[in-house]
Amino acid sequence: MDTSFIGKPHQWDPRRVYSQTGADWQQRVDFERLRAARLQRLRDQMNARDLGALVLFAGANIRYATGSYQGNWKYNINIRYAVVPNGGDPVLFETAGSDLQCAKIDLPWMEGRIRPAITWQWAEGAVPYMAERMAQSVVEVLDAHGVRKEKIGIDNLDMQALQAFQKQELNIVDGWPAMSAARVVKTPDEIELLKQASSIGDAAMWRIKYEWLKPGVHEREIEAKVHEFMLERGCEIIYDIIVASGGNTSPYRRWATDKIIRQGDLVIVDINAVGPSGYFIDFVRCFKCAAKMTPKEVDLYREVYDSMYAGLDKLRPGNTTADVAAAPLAWGACARPAMRDFLIAARTDRRSCALALLALLILRDSAIF
Repeated sequence: MDTSFIGKPHQWDPRRVYSQTGADWQQRVDFERLRAARLQRLRDQMNARDLGALVLFAGANIRYATGSYQGNWKYNINIRYAVVPNGGDPVLFETAGSDLQCAKIDLPWMEGRIRPAITWQWAEGAVPYMAERMAQSVVEVLDAHGVRKEKIGIDNLDMQALQAFQKQELNIVDGWPAMSAARVVKTPDEIELLKQASSIGDAAMWRIKYEWLKPGVHEREIEAKVHEFMLERGCEIIYDIIVASGGNTSPYRRWATDKIIRQGDLVIVDINAVGPSGYFIDFVRCFKCAAKMTPKEVDLYREVYDSMYAGLDKLRPGNTTADVAAAPLAWGACARPAMRDFLIAARTDRRSCALALLALLILRDSAIF
């Protein structure tokens, strides 16, 4: 019996995953702790950047700060918002009507801090007037906490909202750096939720490879089965599933069609989904339908595999994208011009490893480009 994991943080072990449900006999994801830890990270970043408040319109940012969610359709269309004053608690402006009442029912931790949103989108001739009312609702929170004259970070603006805030003479700055810095380092509970989401995506890929991928099925049939499987297991949102087979892999057709998958086709499947409690996963795999890989395909796969892991090995604190991108190039990944150019471009950005990691993720399936 392997007991080496005992005494170590549960979130460190990718093979140990908590159930999505709660229980009195086991410490699992603690959502109250999750919300408190996220808000504290946000406050720390606001202090580090000397922000008086954050005004949030992006759905994922609103959820991070308040723990609120009411479906994907209203996530990023600027009809709801939240204000996080430095030194105070977040205030949520939820769409009026039943949505507002549902928020009051669902979010007891936000009691007394849920107000009707002033929606300016699609107000036609009244857009400037409604945008000014929205800005005034934000200013009321800023005034109540004495931060109106301080730097106010905003994550997302359209022209009407920008003009409305400028009329209020606010000192507007970019709020995304603070949000990104808070969100990029995950709390233990966030890591557990990512493990749950990843388990669902991994299982979906297994089903595709061993059950659903057969000669004669359509690309959209695979897409439909992925949607059903992942929603049944707790995912909140399934974005467009890319299923590209045979000729649709070169050039890469990044959506599923009604094309029939043939024996011997290479098939790319790209799953983008939001798992339990809002944590995103992105899986990409390349399969061979009902046939063995050819020697050339095996060689290409090995090259991609070795190059990717050579780059991943350089994803370490203190390294730059140049360090990461140099490793795959040293492995000979420059055989395909598109990937060579992408990796060379990544080397010129020395701020972080993000672009090079993206290149490596694309490189993983570049054998069929």
